[in-house]
Amino acid sequence: MITINKLKLIKILLIVGAAAAVLVLATLLIVNGIVKHSAKPYIFTDTDTLPTDFDCILVLGCGVRNGSPSPMLEDRLKTALSLYDLSASPKILVSGDNGSRDYDEVSVMRDYLLAQDVPVEAIFMDHAGFSTYESAYRARDIFCADKVLIVTQSYHLYRAVYDARALGLDAYGYSADLRSYYGQAVREVREVLARAKDFVYSILKPLPTYLGEQIPISGAGNAEN
Repeated sequence: MITINKLKLIKILLIVGAAAAVLVLATLLIVNGIVKHSAKPYIFTDTDTLPTDFDCILVLGCGVRNGSPSPMLEDRLKTALSLYDLSASPKILVSGDNGSRDYDEVSVMRDYLLAQDVPVEAIFMDHAGFSTYESAYRARDIFCADKVLIVTQSYHLYRAVYDARALGLDAYGYSADLRSYYGQAVREVREVLARAKDFVYSILKPLPTYLGEQIPISGAGNAEN
């Protein structure tokens, strides 16, 4: 039998739990608002007002399937190619997950660009871009980039540009939304949490998983890098 005291305790716990949930939700919404508001002025969907003279076009990795880019990644690469053809930058930096021999986003991205006649000297490969934050960090510290044009889908651009600018890069974003993507609602929810995580990262500035020798983007890329 539940006593009156136990009922009061349960009521208090429910109230505290509800208050904590509201606080967490409010914090997430505030942080997301800060990230989106801060990055929005630097995000573009057309080339008419886009700045020029970028050190590189930074293409962020996404899933690959059987050696081919996923629809989202293919659209990022197509968009990067269009910007490259418009002379937004003479260099393309592909950054993604190559954490094992069996999974290599970066080589798939490079091969796609090579198949579209982008010269190998124009392509730089970041095999340790395990996260959006790490891709921006390594673009700065490994590839010595300063002014970058980040290419990814709109929902992801806010965080990508925010991360890069928090790390001191003169970063801009260009949307690669060329179609609708299955499962986008789930991605949007996950992105709310990811923005909160990277907001903390932008303050603490942890080191990426790997650093290493510098490969200046001002030089020439090659198939081995």
